[in-house]
Amino acid sequence: MRLNTLLRYGAYPLVFGGITTFVLIWTTLGGAPWPAFLLTALVGMFVVAVLERIQPFQTDWNQDHHDTVTDAIHVLVNLILMAGTAYGLHLLIGRVPTTALWPKSWPIALQVVLAGAIIDLGLYAMHRLSHQVPWLWRLHAIHHSAERLYWMNGDRRHPLSALLLAGPGLVAAVLLGAPAGVISAWLTLLTVHLAFQHANLDYSLGPLRRWIGGAELHRWHHRRDYVDAQVNFGEFWLVWDWAFGTRFDQPTPLGPEDVGLDETRFPASYVGQLRWPFSQTAETGGASPT
Repeated sequence: MRLNTLLRYGAYPLVFGGITTFVLIWTTLGGAPWPAFLLTALVGMFVVAVLERIQPFQTDWNQDHHDTVTDAIHVLVNLILMAGTAYGLHLLIGRVPTTALWPKSWPIALQVVLAGAIIDLGLYAMHRLSHQVPWLWRLHAIHHSAERLYWMNGDRRHPLSALLLAGPGLVAAVLLGAPAGVISAWLTLLTVHLAFQHANLDYSLGPLRRWIGGAELHRWHHRRDYVDAQVNFGEFWLVWDWAFGTRFDQPTPLGPEDVGLDETRFPASYVGQLRWPFSQTAETGGASPT
């Protein structure tokens, strides 16, 4: 089998499948999620970064667009935010009233899938709102301002946007009684998946592309034209896009100039991007919901 064929069809199932296997075994055995899961997420993201260099989707996207340092800070901040959220859940669960609805007798794998479905539905809902409500869009636009798609784009998010996106689904899972380890396991898997979802890697999910939000379909969500980009909101599952009529697919791939936003006044620095949603420029310029 040629290397490019192996990478195209084997990269996601081998890497994501391997990470999933470790996370599920670790959780089943009662291992402490942190720092084990943080290190696991970092390993998964690193592998995606290496694979991009071997088999890029767009060669130009492997070149620095004066964004690498800023994106690395986004990754660091949001990984710390994820780890802090997971640690906070461990402290919180057991100290707040929850329901007894959670099926704790289920195998860990099914519990993780259930928690993932709840969190993912919340992410889908907040993601759509972030494209429709002007002040949410100003926070979320930082994610869409990237002029290329590569492994770090999954965490190129304003921290307030990241919290607002994940908050409702996490709260719902906690109130339903999901164990902290189960939620932490899903957050780890989602982090690696987001690296794949935005990866500059020429890979395919094959028939699973109909149901899982890989890069093939998610790239259409990053189209430069704001109106055309209102598709494929699912962070992991595309079942929500199927259900609510926002799934989009076509065989023609995006070109290297087809992603980003027409807004040209996005600052390049991390601090500038933190401030941008609250600036007059954000209030008056660029593509936005109307």
